[in-house]
Amino acid sequence: MAGFLIVLSSPSGGGKTTIIHKIMEADKQKYVYSVSATTRAPRAGEVNGVDYFFLSKAEFFRLVKQKQFLEWEEVHGYYYGTNLKFINDSINKGKHVLLDLDVNGALKVAQHYQGKTITIFIAPPSMEELVKRLQQRRTDAEEEISKRLARIPMEMERSKEFDFVVINENLDETVNNVINIIEKAGG
Repeated sequence: MAGFLIVLSSPSGGGKTTIIHKIMEADKQKYVYSVSATTRAPRAGEVNGVDYFFLSKAEFFRLVKQKQFLEWEEVHGYYYGTNLKFINDSINKGKHVLLDLDVNGALKVAQHYQGKTITIFIAPPSMEELVKRLQQRRTDAEEEISKRLARIPMEMERSKEFDFVVINENLDETVNNVINIIEKAGG
């Protein structure tokens, strides 16, 4: 069976990373996670090569110049990119690749891999809940949270271009909904 891409996007604090980890726990044989590169500093507990590949701007743009990224974006003042070789190798091995991307990157990937991509937008149940989640994770300063909140109107507007929108009110139900979407798509 051919592999395909499952791209999850959400506003910061929407739960996409947690959902991806839960899906990976459900079936590590079927799914692989595409670890993105970023120029931002690691947060407490993040591991290079597991959560992200943490790069300097110079390293990041060397890879851009070498066309090593499928897509790359500036988000919240930092750069993020998706490794092209990893994606192609995984699809060719029949793996289903889980990607955690911003809305712009997600839609670029879907355009590039038409017919091999499912885009799923994870929506917060409310703005109040999203703000609460961002504050409770205690990984970002207030200024950083404000930057993240400023993007939400654009992200919600772009969510209309996704194949599916799932509201993340209850984590277990959301994970089950996402797995059901993947299975119906051939996963």
